Amino acid sequence: MNGKQKFYFYLAIVQVILVIVFLFTINGLVGFVTAQETNFDYYNSPTTPILAISAAIAISVSGLAAAHVIKTVGTAAISAISEREGAFGKVVVIVALGEAIAIYGLIIGILLVFNIPAPP
Repeated sequence: MNGKQKFYFYLAIVQVILVIVFLFTINGLVGFVTAQETNFDYYNSPTTPILAISAAIAISVSGLAAAHVIKTVGTAAISAISEREGAFGKVVVIVALGEAIAIYGLIIGILLVFNIPAPP
């Protein structure tokens, strides 16, 4: 297996692990919250602050990571376009992938916020 195939293999493994962790975390937290419905003790449970902090971390870290990617890739993109104008289409796609990081973090943050328990 050459370097490029190894990179994509490891990338696929990391993505599968992240999806599994995300699904089990959300299902576990939702199950934990629904198990507490009988006593209506929403504000004393650790679920609410954990979900709020997780949403804040997801949105802020993904925003900072996207900013770093766009700064780095944008500089290289401007250099590539100035040397060869035919690279514009490829450069736009690569910059858009950097912006997708922020969108993914925002989606995860929204999912976490909507799972915060609210009093009846």
